[in-house]
Amino acid sequence: MPEFRNKDELLKGHAEFKKQFDERWEQKGISGILVELEDLESLTARPNFWDEPDNAKKVSMHKAELERRTNPWKTLRRELEEFPDLVDLTLEEVKDQRAGIDTLENDLGKLGANFEELLLAEALTGEDDGRDAIVNISSGAGGTESQDWTEMLLRMYMRWFEKRGFRVETADIQQGEEAGIKGATLIVRGNNAFGLLKSENGVHRLVRISPFDSNKRRHTSFAAVHITPDIDDSVQVNIDEKELRIDTYRSSGAGGQHVNKTDSAVRITHLPSGIVVQCQNERSQMKNKSTAMKMLKARLHELEKQRIEDDIESRSGEKRDVAWGSQIRSYVMHPYKLVKDVRTDYETSNVDAVMDGELDPFVNAFLKSLAGMGPALKPGEKAE
Repeated sequence: MPEFRNKDELLKGHAEFKKQFDERWEQKGISGILVELEDLESLTARPNFWDEPDNAKKVSMHKAELERRTNPWKTLRRELEEFPDLVDLTLEEVKDQRAGIDTLENDLGKLGANFEELLLAEALTGEDDGRDAIVNISSGAGGTESQDWTEMLLRMYMRWFEKRGFRVETADIQQGEEAGIKGATLIVRGNNAFGLLKSENGVHRLVRISPFDSNKRRHTSFAAVHITPDIDDSVQVNIDEKELRIDTYRSSGAGGQHVNKTDSAVRITHLPSGIVVQCQNERSQMKNKSTAMKMLKARLHELEKQRIEDDIESRSGEKRDVAWGSQIRSYVMHPYKLVKDVRTDYETSNVDAVMDGELDPFVNAFLKSLAGMGPALKPGEKAE
């Protein structure tokens, strides 16, 4: 928010802000939602509304969701409309006009921050954004180097999950031959877990002096992060058992003597798509199979959503690379220090903080891009 020298500049700044707000109000269709809410109010007020409890419950939940979404917009709109009156009242009552302008400037800045939070919240209103997330991290080509990088990413995310207060279940970890891990699958539970984590979907690139190279040469390593929503039984995904190959093997993780003596771990391959999921965190083969099937359904659900999006784009004549493996972020540790997201251009030289779980600035920058608040490629679009 710029500094204002007088009342006229302050009101001009407010008018420009109000124009931006009104444009977003129209883009988000808030007026139409408020009309729908009025219709729902009339519907729920009918004496026979609860005669069909199941339908009444769905309508009530939908109404509550629309109210949750629109109330902050209504509040901010009212505050913006009242702001010119607040300017007049404040400057009439204070003797020090400079102090009054500073106070009003601070008030307008708070409204701007509220507006930014609104737009970020709008970026988390997708069909699956509120769900828990299934996170799969896998090493790229490069053997030990990439496997070590994959383990570093796992540690980074675990630190971020802890800061966010997310609960994490480890479904599977595949250890590397010499160091690091080949891959890991996590189930992350928390408010808007999938909506926030979708910012991490793609290939992560590391440049550093290799600790495994006796000549201390610089190496580039890659690891892929794949995020899917943890869907529940309300989402129908049809799977033909004949299209599955189910393998069992001995768990390689911790768990005492039991996991070394029984083939409790389960790997499921969906033959038509080539998707492979595996789980070994439970001692029961049946429980591991159930979790693996849930992960497979989530992957297929996301695949179908992507197919529909691709079909819409092809009909509209738009063409883009939708591979989830597009490089999204570079972590450079030598010859300089820099972490940069190629979609949003957000960057920081504090690599150590990022690797210690300080990911919120990158996540917020991505959400801002989805909300039209900053530069970014479309989700899945490949950077040059």
